[in-house]
Amino acid sequence: MSLIKTFRIIAFLEGLSYILLLFIAVPIKYVADDPTYVKMLGMPHGLLFMGYIALAIVLRTENQWIKNNFFLVLIASVIPFGTFVVEKKLNKTIQK
Repeated sequence: MSLIKTFRIIAFLEGLSYILLLFIAVPIKYVADDPTYVKMLGMPHGLLFMGYIALAIVLRTENQWIKNNFFLVLIASVIPFGTFVVEKKLNKTIQK
């Protein structure tokens, strides 16, 4: 599997884990006083986040689109749904 395909998969999974963490696990933690879901989703999200950042840094030298939009790619990792936008725009540039 190519590094760019791996990055796209990681971007999607990181975004999904972030959404689940923010909109499901954290509300359950504070409304139902049950931190189980935060504990369950926190570690995978953290690993996916670090993988996303590491791959973005590596791909910065190999991929012109990521190099030109590097700051936005990094910022997208902390904005809900941001990595979905990055993955979609990156996919468009690859298909051209």
